[in-house]
Amino acid sequence: MAAALRKILTFGSMLLPYGVHELKRRLKNRHKFSADVASSLAENRQLAGLHAGRRCFILGNGPSVKGLDLSRLQGETVITVSNGYLHSDFDKFQSRYHCVPQITYVTMTSEDVIDWFKEMHSHLGGAELFLSSTEAELVRKHNLFSGRTVRYLVLGESFDERPSVEIVDISKPVPRVDSVPVMALMIAMYLGFKEIILLGVDHDRFLSTSYEYAFELKVQKGKDFTVNADGSPTMSRHDDFQQAARLWRQYRAIANIARANDIGIFNSTPGGALDEFERRPFQAWFEE
Repeated sequence: MAAALRKILTFGSMLLPYGVHELKRRLKNRHKFSADVASSLAENRQLAGLHAGRRCFILGNGPSVKGLDLSRLQGETVITVSNGYLHSDFDKFQSRYHCVPQITYVTMTSEDVIDWFKEMHSHLGGAELFLSSTEAELVRKHNLFSGRTVRYLVLGESFDERPSVEIVDISKPVPRVDSVPVMALMIAMYLGFKEIILLGVDHDRFLSTSYEYAFELKVQKGKDFTVNADGSPTMSRHDDFQQAARLWRQYRAIANIARANDIGIFNSTPGGALDEFERRPFQAWFEE
């Protein structure tokens, strides 16, 4: 009964403004990906357990990061997301991996994405890149990220339809995400990290009524269709809460997987609303 209700709520959430575009994308791309993506998925198997027993930091883009000394991440394995290469201290630590989820083409055009990817490539240093398979053809057609390792994830079904607590296998289609840190968490667990520390994963827009970043956007400025020019959400509270509920279910699923596989996920974000993981102060990771 509970599983059936979750499926109904998941489909209902597709009726939200974001969901309409997401539903169209899913119907168009369901079980369909190119030979290049299939080859990339097979290559992802080489990543299983690559960093077994180690720790990593997933660096989000929430404004809470502005109060942290990110230069302390030098020498650590860091996974950045989306526009994370714009962090003021990025050059001091340089991420090992960088993640971008499926792109919703509402205010973003293909030309916008090309410009964004070019900016990204010029700032990322030697980071390996994880993209959604929905952008694979665009990357191939325009010869983007030349010389960089680019891997793809096929973001398909919902976490609500995946009761398993096995580590998500990124060499196969994986659950879609509502926020890129969820994608990064799936990747980090597959890579074998035993301690995963979240930074700048604020998720408190429904409390603050505005959406801010830890830096000034450049190419992507004004392209987020979920917020107005002043940072206020375009969605009603009802729709915002529906989306937040879907996102929290994804984090709960990740927490259950981590617990079943003896993986520690810690939230070292100063403040923020995410309450699915144990809290630990950022500075505590460097006190020995």
